[in-house]
Amino acid sequence: MIKLETKITTKKPKPILWTISGADCSGGAGIAADIKTAHHLDVEVCHLITANTVQNSTKLLSINPTEVTILAEQAKALRFDKPPSAIKIGLIANSEQLSWLIRLLSELKQQITKLIVVYDPVGQASVGGSLSTIHTDALLPLMPLIDVMTPNLIEAKQLSKLIDSCTENDNIAISKKIMNLGCNAVIVKGGHQDDINDKKNADVSKYCLDTCVQKLVSNDLQSYQLKSSYIETSHSHGGGCSFASALACFLAHDYLLRDAFTLTKAYINQGLTFSQQEQQARREASTNKDIASRYYGAFEQRDWPSQASYFPTVMASLSDKHLCLSAFQTLNLAKHERLGLYPVIDSIEWLERLLPLSIKIIQLRIKNKSNEELDVIIKKAVTLAKKYSCRLFINDYWQLAIKHGAYGVHIGQEDLAQADLAAISAAGLRLGISTHGCYEFLLAQQLQPSYLAVGAIFPTKTKDMTGQIQGVDNLQYLLALANNIPVVAIGGINQQRLAEVWNTGVSAVAVVTAITEAEQPIGTTNTMLGALN
Repeated sequence: MIKLETKITTKKPKPILWTISGADCSGGAGIAADIKTAHHLDVEVCHLITANTVQNSTKLLSINPTEVTILAEQAKALRFDKPPSAIKIGLIANSEQLSWLIRLLSELKQQITKLIVVYDPVGQASVGGSLSTIHTDALLPLMPLIDVMTPNLIEAKQLSKLIDSCTENDNIAISKKIMNLGCNAVIVKGGHQDDINDKKNADVSKYCLDTCVQKLVSNDLQSYQLKSSYIETSHSHGGGCSFASALACFLAHDYLLRDAFTLTKAYINQGLTFSQQEQQARREASTNKDIASRYYGAFEQRDWPSQASYFPTVMASLSDKHLCLSAFQTLNLAKHERLGLYPVIDSIEWLERLLPLSIKIIQLRIKNKSNEELDVIIKKAVTLAKKYSCRLFINDYWQLAIKHGAYGVHIGQEDLAQADLAAISAAGLRLGISTHGCYEFLLAQQLQPSYLAVGAIFPTKTKDMTGQIQGVDNLQYLLALANNIPVVAIGGINQQRLAEVWNTGVSAVAVVTAITEAEQPIGTTNTMLGALN
């Protein structure tokens, strides 16, 4: 399995991030954290400093707000010269700055239709002391201009009280209350949750639970929760700022929010791990071990997270439902063996044409047939595939796949919740699952399927995958997270793109129209089979 140490260099120009926040002279938080994060995540960063703070690792001494006229001049100079893909907002020092910011965002949102605004509501310095003179209720006019808010649990509870006297500890409920203020999404960071330091649960592993609630185009709400082991370190100064700026960077790179959220959490886990190591090194080098262990050091910004150990566990009803389900049967591949070409076809006729070509795996994807027709087709398909010792996966129709003893079943994300995975496993069928990005990839992997499909790698004729095109770089990035489960690449792959995809190290390359719309489909299939040997 490929192990990536760094993110593959993108061929596209770097997106531009504006960070509007305060300067921390101790170098841990605010603008310093934002700049370091953006540089590590392949983003060009412009900064507008709202205040110069006087602070160190033990206390906040003073706040010196920047004049609004200066901020306005800076924004004017950058607006058309370096228009942002995303804006990260941190410290807003006073009401004058808040009024200016509301006007600025209103204008920029009209100029840049896809502009993403991430707001980390900084009120208190982590070393103690108030950073802003703004009352929480004064933020209400700003909320409709915010795409994602990233409060910690303490800040989230304060914000939710603008709706009512909220006393709930349910992060999802609190997030929904905050969204009623007008923003499009809320991520409540879990590093301050009460049960981390709950002495009554000393036998339970400490963890952080981060929660995201997002408003969809349909105005429905979608929630995501990520669980990670709690990484204890006093070198976390600027971790909250880095979370928000990392999220803004990933969104600027066009990741969907659920994937940007997942990548951000992995980025923070990675940084805290290195911060923990720095704390240990400082402690070992110090003559006063106690002071060194309590020293409030800066969070360690690093490159794109690439080790599976940094990524969180996806908390979802789907994985909870199948928590006790054992791993699905493997594909019985020899060591270092790969599946190669994976045709996806829609009829018995195509099966009859392709099975004699010594294909290792094939998928039957049928649409617009009655149940009676499906029964006859799938029964015949299973018989044909067994004759040629080919791994036949039936798309979606898991009941008929079980009934006729198919080798396996492939389930798409939209049908996964309704499928009886326990019945599929009990029948001895293999399971393949479609995924579109790292959030779905991690969730599907927790179900321990026989293989994971990643797509769409390129735009495809068979399905509208707007916003979910993975590309070859992201495909290879996901391979490092695969935990030895075979990965299939699918979507828009033709003869010209075949080698590029195959060279990532995937086990199989799935093709549809590259075969079914070819002028000479048998010759084309043989050519592609030869290229993957």
